[in-house]
Amino acid sequence: MSSQIPRRRVLLRDLSSPRDVISHISPNWFASVMGTGIVANAAATLPLIAPQLHVFASTVWVIATVLLLGLIAASAAHWIAHREVALSHHRHPAMVHFYGAPPLAILTIGAGALLFGPDIIGADAALTVALVLWSIGTVLGLATAVIVPFLTFTSSSVTDQSAFGGWIMPVVPPLVSAAAGAPLIPFLPAGEARLTMLLACYAMFGLSMIATAVILPLIWGRLARHNIGNAAAVPTLWIVLGPLGQSITAVVVLGAVAPFAVSADLAEALRFFGFIYGVPMLGFALLWTALALTMTIHTARRGLPFSLTWWSFTFPVGNMVVALSAIAAATGSVVLTAMALVSFVALVGAWMLVALRTFAGSVIRGTLFLAPPAVSDGNAVVEPAVPATPVAPGV
Repeated sequence: MSSQIPRRRVLLRDLSSPRDVISHISPNWFASVMGTGIVANAAATLPLIAPQLHVFASTVWVIATVLLLGLIAASAAHWIAHREVALSHHRHPAMVHFYGAPPLAILTIGAGALLFGPDIIGADAALTVALVLWSIGTVLGLATAVIVPFLTFTSSSVTDQSAFGGWIMPVVPPLVSAAAGAPLIPFLPAGEARLTMLLACYAMFGLSMIATAVILPLIWGRLARHNIGNAAAVPTLWIVLGPLGQSITAVVVLGAVAPFAVSADLAEALRFFGFIYGVPMLGFALLWTALALTMTIHTARRGLPFSLTWWSFTFPVGNMVVALSAIAAATGSVVLTAMALVSFVALVGAWMLVALRTFAGSVIRGTLFLAPPAVSDGNAVVEPAVPATPVAPGV
């Protein structure tokens, strides 16, 4: 008699069953779509060498699109098979803020549709996809901008130590809608439709940036009073760069398309506003980049465990690349052009590192699909990957 040795799976080898893949899918998984999509979008807007990167950028956009569709399907299966876990995310003091990730992912893919879609699916189909995804992402983003802060305001587990970079996530989608909506304006019917779109985009710009201006001092104050805190939350400090960079892009591109919707005098004023807002904001964004980099290096020396929060090293940096490219194109600055190119190289390096680590931890080992133990950071709880149940002191 010969004994049969169970054969170990090549993929998902640390999961007891392949069905466990959908058991703990949570909103923060959509950060992988955001981080991948922004690489493509940044490459398409890069000064000097964007045409040479078109094939690379188009390929990355297709990968991000497939990833988005896969995550939507996995999330739907998760809600059907593990409804109680799915319903628990909005009560989790850290995970609730990552409800901003799905609309951000949708808007990122929608923005790429205008850049790469014409060569892949045709100009008319690409415009339709861009409009549909912009509409869906905008509605979902406005919902998260209201619902998530409400849940935070009515939570009993929030303290002055709870603020972290993820707090910005739910208020950023309207800002991305503003930036992604600008290229759509010339395709709308002339007159009221274009004017309404322009006004809506500027309103969403104000919504996100004023909310960010309220949240950022809370994060700064927590860092000053309670230090960096738990290592798992440190990558989320890079999220702050998201609205900073995206706001620069928004005002520059909205100023560029303003002549399609308003008078020449007002359009010139809006274009000028893009300059007087964008350059000073770029200064603060570079300051925060230096602070986030030094805090990340400081933490990495003591140990920086890998988790899905590492995707925070991609999307916000990509927003800065696009912002630098936009200002460089508007001003003709050689220095800003060089900064955009260097930042893009850093973005691609970070994306490759995080993508490979995510692939190994999900597709190969499957450990990222498991529910990790909660890690306490003061009175807040930060999940290294995906939460199983809402855990926080006093809950």
